[in-house]
Amino acid sequence: MKTIAIVGLGYVGLPLALQFSRSGAKVIGIDIDPAKIEALKQGRSYIKHITAEEIREAFASGRLDATTDFAAARTAEAVIICVPTPLNKNREPNLSFVLETGKALAPHLRKGMLVALESSTYPGTTDEDLRRVLEEGSGLTAGKDFHLAFSPEREDPGNPQSVVATIPKVVGGFTPACLAKAQEIYGIAIKTLVPVSSCRAAEATKLMENIFRCVNIALVNELKVVYAAMGIDIWEVIQAAKTKPFGFMPFYPGPGLGGHCIPIDPFYLTWKAREYGQATRFIELAGEVNTRMPEMVVTRVAEALNKTRKPLNGSRILVLGLAYKANVDDDRESPSYVLMELLKQRGAEVSYYDPYVPVIKVTREHPQWAGTRSIAWTREAIAGFDCVLIATAHDGVDYRQLAEWALLIVDTRNAMPFAADSPNYVKA
Repeated sequence: MKTIAIVGLGYVGLPLALQFSRSGAKVIGIDIDPAKIEALKQGRSYIKHITAEEIREAFASGRLDATTDFAAARTAEAVIICVPTPLNKNREPNLSFVLETGKALAPHLRKGMLVALESSTYPGTTDEDLRRVLEEGSGLTAGKDFHLAFSPEREDPGNPQSVVATIPKVVGGFTPACLAKAQEIYGIAIKTLVPVSSCRAAEATKLMENIFRCVNIALVNELKVVYAAMGIDIWEVIQAAKTKPFGFMPFYPGPGLGGHCIPIDPFYLTWKAREYGQATRFIELAGEVNTRMPEMVVTRVAEALNKTRKPLNGSRILVLGLAYKANVDDDRESPSYVLMELLKQRGAEVSYYDPYVPVIKVTREHPQWAGTRSIAWTREAIAGFDCVLIATAHDGVDYRQLAEWALLIVDTRNAMPFAADSPNYVKA
């Protein structure tokens, strides 16, 4: 039985740990957050789409353990790093979590061990930055004494068809021997592996996937604004266009971009491209378009309120949906936070409802909202707001109740097409 250590037990690391465990490997989960370790040992899940039963079964089998102690990695054949790679306020890569993890692991590296990074980043992170701290801290040489690889995560929370074991996994190694070792390890848990020539090619693959989405979302967001000025419903147009059996892939507009990948990954490439004297105007333009969307939505809310003879200043606004996408509890980089802050700046009294996020946890980006609780889903509560802004369209929300209870609804997600002719309904 092979032993795999996975560092970072969040939305990427925990599903991967469970999949390795189910596949017969012994897994040591490592995280610096003692609350996560305690929850796992008690058989509790802190991620919506992972059940407590899955966790209890993994621990009961003896194939999963969890700790805050990096020394536990010493017994592993492979260490997989799944830690955050955020941007700073200037949209520059923040590799501190990756590098600090590398420094913590380095003293425990052994000859023959594999270290694989899964965190989204710019090409060169694995074979330059991570390799440097691992070699400096261990005295070992990558490609000679230990193996080094990059394999980007492809998690899709909220999609029941997205299963870790069956999503093809890209793998790139520092050397051919590193690639072979990475394939051997990942092959335990993943059905289809896609080998590429280097860590950099694998890093670039991840960026390309998310830049593709970012640019196309920006395109449809821009078209939404243009078509709205022409009196054309973008959602009707998309439904018609997607019937074309070739050459078209539907993307959908929204109030902004959310999640850990799409709003962030493109700027990892734009930042790195400057080192090579390359401009990334197309990517940066997409970022600008998507970043402007929350302002546009707030303007639409103000206009909708104005038609009811109410100013935005002093109005009570309910933001429906805090998670960055439907049917998940992940609020990382959610545009709802931007919407809430813009509304508050304009004088509105802001609350939120989200069945997946009952209370806002402490975040680096929006600490002022920590401890805020979702309102109750009742007629009395909903009717007390001047406007309900649909930012995330969770399937479990009763939108027909909302249509009946709410004084005014501004919908950024086409969640209520049945209400198109209602006087209290506005598409944004």
